[in-house]
Amino acid sequence: MLKLALVGCGLIARAHWHAIQEYATKIKVTATIDSDFNRAKEFAKLTGAQPFRSLDEALAKGDFDAVDLMLPHDVHEGACMTCFQAGKAVLLEKPISNTLAGAERILATAKESASTLMVAEQAQYWMDVVKARELIDQGYVGEVLTARAYFFDRLVVDPADPIPWRYSIERSGGGISIDGGAHWIRPMRMLLGEIDSVFAATAILIENMEGESLAHAVFKFDSGVLASFQALKSDAVIAPIEDFRITGTQGELVMERGREGRLLGYTQDHPDGQELMSTMQGRIGSFGAELTEFSNLVLHGKSPVAGPEVALGELRTALAMYRSAKSGTWEKVWD
Repeated sequence: MLKLALVGCGLIARAHWHAIQEYATKIKVTATIDSDFNRAKEFAKLTGAQPFRSLDEALAKGDFDAVDLMLPHDVHEGACMTCFQAGKAVLLEKPISNTLAGAERILATAKESASTLMVAEQAQYWMDVVKARELIDQGYVGEVLTARAYFFDRLVVDPADPIPWRYSIERSGGGISIDGGAHWIRPMRMLLGEIDSVFAATAILIENMEGESLAHAVFKFDSGVLASFQALKSDAVIAPIEDFRITGTQGELVMERGREGRLLGYTQDHPDGQELMSTMQGRIGSFGAELTEFSNLVLHGKSPVAGPEVALGELRTALAMYRSAKSGTWEKVWD
């Protein structure tokens, strides 16, 4: 069993705890850590763990082998360095950091110290995306011509926290693209390969939010394929949408939104659409697959399907979008 500390007991911790209960059965939560001690105690009751007010206190007094860091982006680097020094394996929620320099320092330190690091990106395990990649490889849509991704994030205002940390560029590193948008950028990279350059425009539509709440971008992939990316955070009422659409010379693949959606295929044999799998089947177990891979990495040395350096792609893409929105020109992702 892997003894794990949950560091940060907010909403994402609930998703991770559910995944541990249902899927990642080789993990035992033995510590819960939050600067809001009431939240740490609440999670301790759920998990049977010992609560702590700080990471330093937990490292001094707790009993765990690894940490699940679910913290604001600006404290990722400091928390990682502290855990590496203490010899703890680290599962780090995306993005790696709020800056590229911070992300590179985390990766370099993990490598130099032989510390175990995995970046948590649940989209890597969306089975509808994995299935779509297999179908593309099999020639289901022919040669890929273009693609589209649309990320919608429902705006929910908490009266107790009207200006959350995500609204601060200094803390988050940007707006919707660097945060939730990463879950849509990773599948685009999985489906189409690496992104070479981007052209983007952004807008700030939410009061007190310093980063963008609307983004439109065109991604140019190494293959030459052009794809569009749109991200919106709003309380607007919207119609049913598609997460992804992949268009090829012989057909299309469409992934409808969320757990109620479907992976659909449109070909000459199925011009009205063929349901290939439910999106619920593809999404609901993604946190479980992620945490299971982490436990296998720590307990058995089994490498995950995507190493921590892969997460640089989402961060670099978002930062290139921000540069493009300012410059009004195409910006390279990896230069």
